[in-house]
Amino acid sequence: MQYGVMVEGIFLERPNRFIAHVLVDGAPVVCHVKNTGRCKELLVPGCRVWIQREDRPGRKTPYSLITVKKGDRLVNLDSQAPNRVAYDWIKEKWQPDVLQREKTFGNSRFDLYFEKDGRKGFVEVKGVTLEKDGVALFPDAPTERGVKHIRELITCMNAGYEAYSLFIIQMRGISVFQPNDQTHREFGAALREAAKVGVKLMAVDCRVTPDSLMTDQMIPVALDED
Repeated sequence: MQYGVMVEGIFLERPNRFIAHVLVDGAPVVCHVKNTGRCKELLVPGCRVWIQREDRPGRKTPYSLITVKKGDRLVNLDSQAPNRVAYDWIKEKWQPDVLQREKTFGNSRFDLYFEKDGRKGFVEVKGVTLEKDGVALFPDAPTERGVKHIRELITCMNAGYEAYSLFIIQMRGISVFQPNDQTHREFGAALREAAKVGVKLMAVDCRVTPDSLMTDQMIPVALDED
């Protein structure tokens, strides 16, 4: 996916999870943070960031924080981007007969639904921005919602559908993906339970530039407990 007008700046602070202050051409500007995760290892005062100019009625600020530089690596922070690139990736790689966003099953709504050669299935997409020593980790904060989604995928599979949990890693240079047990052990337990009963786990990294995000390669998923 390609973003519009981007401006480079220096991250100053994040007063709350919704906004950040960024220095642009010597003057601070207020930006919307399109990711409610903690991102403490990314949004470090003094780091380089790229913000998107979005002039729309009703916005409190014309800027959104999109990309951050961590060492030599660019990381996309846009929490809305993974679903968009996942849709394109599945459409290209699987060539499904049907591919729909936000499909409801029972009391649940999943990110993607597909049909292919008589098979039917649901895909739940998670964006990953946390990395330690080349290992991508999810979640970066406790997520009861994430646990609920995993358990709902098991319900879909038990009803005869295929079920996938797809982790879009919003960076490159990753060797493996694994659940972040130190942050939320319950999520890791749910993911392992899902894998044992047949839910398919996939991770895909991304090529990131200051103004673009594109899926690249599949990354191994490791479920060994710490």
